[in-house]
Amino acid sequence: MALLRALFWFALFIVFTFGFVVLFEYGPRDFATGVHKEYARVKSFVEKQTEKIKPKKNR
Repeated sequence: MALLRALFWFALFIVFTFGFVVLFEYGPRDFATGVHKEYARVKSFVEKQTEKIKPKKNR
């Protein structure tokens, strides 16, 4: 149960941190468009990082 609670708090921390970054970068007026832009930026970063760790095929 403690692991579930820790995962919940960690996920909540990530969500609020993402919201704070978007609010700080784009302001409250462009928050919705900022969320889309930052999500695309984070997604492309994760994709680039995962391309580097592709497993090698066994021959």
